[in-house]
Amino acid sequence: MSRRVYLDNAATTPIRQEVLEAMMPFLTSNFGNPSSIHQDGRTTRAAIEGARKMVAGLIGASTGEIFFTSGGTESNNMAIKCAVTDLGVKRIITSPAEHHCVKNSVEHLHNRHMVGVDLVRIDRYGLPDFAHLEELLSSSDAPTLVSLMHANNELGSLLDLDALSTLCKKYGAWLHSDTVQTIGHYQINVQQTPIDFLSGAAHKFYGPKGIGFIYIHNRCHIEPFIDGGSQERNMRAGTENISGIVGLAKAMQLAYTELSEDVALISELKAYMKERISEICPDVYFNGHPTQSLYTVLNVSFPPGPYAELLIMSLDIAGISASGGSACSSGAESQSHVLNAIGHPTNRKAVRFSFSRNTTREDIDFTIDQLAGILAMGVHAVSLPA
Repeated sequence: MSRRVYLDNAATTPIRQEVLEAMMPFLTSNFGNPSSIHQDGRTTRAAIEGARKMVAGLIGASTGEIFFTSGGTESNNMAIKCAVTDLGVKRIITSPAEHHCVKNSVEHLHNRHMVGVDLVRIDRYGLPDFAHLEELLSSSDAPTLVSLMHANNELGSLLDLDALSTLCKKYGAWLHSDTVQTIGHYQINVQQTPIDFLSGAAHKFYGPKGIGFIYIHNRCHIEPFIDGGSQERNMRAGTENISGIVGLAKAMQLAYTELSEDVALISELKAYMKERISEICPDVYFNGHPTQSLYTVLNVSFPPGPYAELLIMSLDIAGISASGGSACSSGAESQSHVLNAIGHPTNRKAVRFSFSRNTTREDIDFTIDQLAGILAMGVHAVSLPA
């Protein structure tokens, strides 16, 4: 079997064996409905509440502020839409470089004349201009929600969440941050950094897909986003994804227990790949902030050439999984809205390589060897089917 190297961990990570083992009893013997009052139901209910306590403790929240969802997209939709319908938000300040689930949620509300929208300026790294943000916040007394992601999922640029929290508090604005790329990879404490809504997804930190959570500060009194039963403390109807919830909590516990080791390992690999790419292609440059950035993401801008349009496909055929940006829009032929927002030239090809605790130096070397061949030979290096 030919070798494959997986460098698309910002899209999803492989589930850890320890996480799978923690989940298995709730896929086999412990199958009771947690809403049932008998022993089988009580067993699974206890597992859910134990997971909730674990997640809450890891981010400094109370258990009553954690609600399990289907993932980051649902969590972000819930925060934004419920802020408008239940908290009286009349204006949303966001950026042109947000994830589609935030961007499209805001546009949905705006198109229905439910909220006004202001876009904060961003710099060439995709980071918001805090001076402009303060100008926007001070310009109106309308109840405002600021929705800005902690780290850009395509570029890796990492904003100062403490400074953002302080600014929102100064002007009395609600704060939502999409932290899907940073939960499990950075320490976030909502006691030290006040925030109203925060989202996470297990599959970004070696947990299962289809499970996430939302942190909702106890001052935010919102109505259920999904109506039906009384699950999730009357906040999200539907029988809980028990094995997923248990897996999320286990993955998050492991991620924070081993965080310092992972940061050191992955940061070294990112620096090594950056150096090797610069050696084989001096005309590249790197998108995203050079220091204030995810240690897991390296976004590379390759110069124009005959290989450019087929670079992602060529890498795939060579055995390397990478992406052109967000997995949610990876099928699109045009440049992503994030790259457009930072003024990335359309004649250059941006490739996002993203790393995990499973990535090795040998993986990087293999990728560089294959990439060097692709760049040298252009599209003729790829034998496409007729």
